Amino acid sequence: MRRLLLPVLICTALAASAQNKITDDLQKKFNATALVFYNNTLRMINQTEDKDFDELIRDIEKMKFLLIDKDSLHFSKADYAKLVKEYKAAGYEGMVNARMEGRNFDVCVRQSGSKVKGTIILINDDKNLYVLDVLGSVPMAKVSSLFNLMEGSEVAKHLGKLGKSQKGIVVE
Repeated sequence: MRRLLLPVLICTALAASAQNKITDDLQKKFNATALVFYNNTLRMINQTEDKDFDELIRDIEKMKFLLIDKDSLHFSKADYAKLVKEYKAAGYEGMVNARMEGRNFDVCVRQSGSKVKGTIILINDDKNLYVLDVLGSVPMAKVSSLFNLMEGSEVAKHLGKLGKSQKGIVVE
């Protein structure tokens, strides 16, 4: 049993870390602002105990939020096209492509059987690129709600100013 358990644990750890490699490389290349949230941290953000919010984050194990200032970091349309292509080459399938309030949303998921293992949400506007790299899944109908929550959250705004680790949240 021990001989079987160790390889399974190693493979699980590698699969979980592999999900974020493209996002990690993007963060390093463009020196992006990053916030990492775990499920329990997202639950703490829900101060009003909103049931819709709880449903939204139920299947999120971990989420990395990147913000790239496209002008100052020279992030081009070609860079965006390459990024989408890299996610698709890594096994993510395009699920939703939408436009809302001057922003383009691209949602890609990575599945194992019928279970969603990872979700990438790219929000692209004139000035910024936002990347939500989710270990787990987000209901497709609520993708914009998750982004609006992250963008407007007082917690996220304050954490972005701190530039250091906090319990349950890592600001990189």
